[in-house]
Amino acid sequence: MDTDLIRAQTPGTRHAVHLNAAGSALAAAPVLAEVVAHLTLESEIGGYEAADAAAGRLAASYGTLAELVGAAPGEIAFTESATRAWDQAFYAIPFKPGDRILTTTSEYSSNALAYAQAARRHGTVTEVVPDDADGTIDLTALEESLGRGGVRLVALNHVPTHDGLINPAAEVGALARAHGALFLLDACQSVGQLPVDVSALGVDLLSATGRKFLRGPRGTGFLYVRGGVLDQLEPAVVDLCAADLTGPSSFTFRPDARRFESWERSVAGQLGLAAAARYALDLGLDAIAERVQGLAARLRAGLADVPGITVHDRGRHKSGIVTFGHTSAPAATIVQGLAARGVVTRVSEQTYRYDDGPTPAARVRASVHYYNTEDEIDTAVTTLAALLRTLA
Repeated sequence: MDTDLIRAQTPGTRHAVHLNAAGSALAAAPVLAEVVAHLTLESEIGGYEAADAAAGRLAASYGTLAELVGAAPGEIAFTESATRAWDQAFYAIPFKPGDRILTTTSEYSSNALAYAQAARRHGTVTEVVPDDADGTIDLTALEESLGRGGVRLVALNHVPTHDGLINPAAEVGALARAHGALFLLDACQSVGQLPVDVSALGVDLLSATGRKFLRGPRGTGFLYVRGGVLDQLEPAVVDLCAADLTGPSSFTFRPDARRFESWERSVAGQLGLAAAARYALDLGLDAIAERVQGLAARLRAGLADVPGITVHDRGRHKSGIVTFGHTSAPAATIVQGLAARGVVTRVSEQTYRYDDGPTPAARVRASVHYYNTEDEIDTAVTTLAALLRTLA
């Protein structure tokens, strides 16, 4: 991996040590150029005409996103975010009273809201699979829960946003498939950071975003729907992209995953998302994962030597997301102090818990990417140590 070239193509690296890929990573110049060029064309000839001119590249974008996750082009739908992709998948499932939904202790709050609404609308029951001793989803407990029957959906976040772990998606997918449950993988933090192959992971449905580790534009995402489950699902919202009217009160859905799309979308965003996917593919997903995890390990090791700092990451396999806290300095104070010194991090809060325990205190989240350097990681650690001395 040519880090010098990557950084030359990443203008944001000139301004700060950017450790917020889990929030919104720095875009690469080819992605920016793709978006700006199309917006410029829209201003010159009109939005519809510009879309017509880009029709071939738009059609090709589905193949690029499919290649990114090992899918077929007809299994990909473009969305405006990972949240909307996840919602489109979840709300299309024909739940019945008593259907069980299995999830994890590290679920996102927006997904938890959808479970609560499904319980109100359909009488579903959401159950949390406990963690094992490493903080990862307990596969034995998952298998036992599946064995009791009635599970309609297993929903897993591949890489939680606030504790650094990588969940064993392939093992979860195999168990869900063996017990006849749908498997929905929230991959918003893993696509662009890790190799993700929907067939190898046994995924039925997958949601992903552009703005995080994929380094695409904000306001973009995509949904994967396995062809074999497509006809089991009915989109919650239908428009002229999703279906065709066949009579005054009848219609037919598109035969592919684009039945989950809306007709109106950001064409520039879709082209930029495909450019980001191609950039990652050209670098190599295995090479990306190796570098990200190496930089994160270096950061964790450096933080371990800073007095008063505790790293809160869990799991046997850890991602590029590193979370930590201090014995006395609040997370917000640390984040603000680091930003003033040229190191960009983020406050991370786990805003929802399924149990009755106390909500964990806010943490500092530093999420590395392959455009960071070893020197930047060391600078972040020494800057933090110096900041903490001023707060003592």
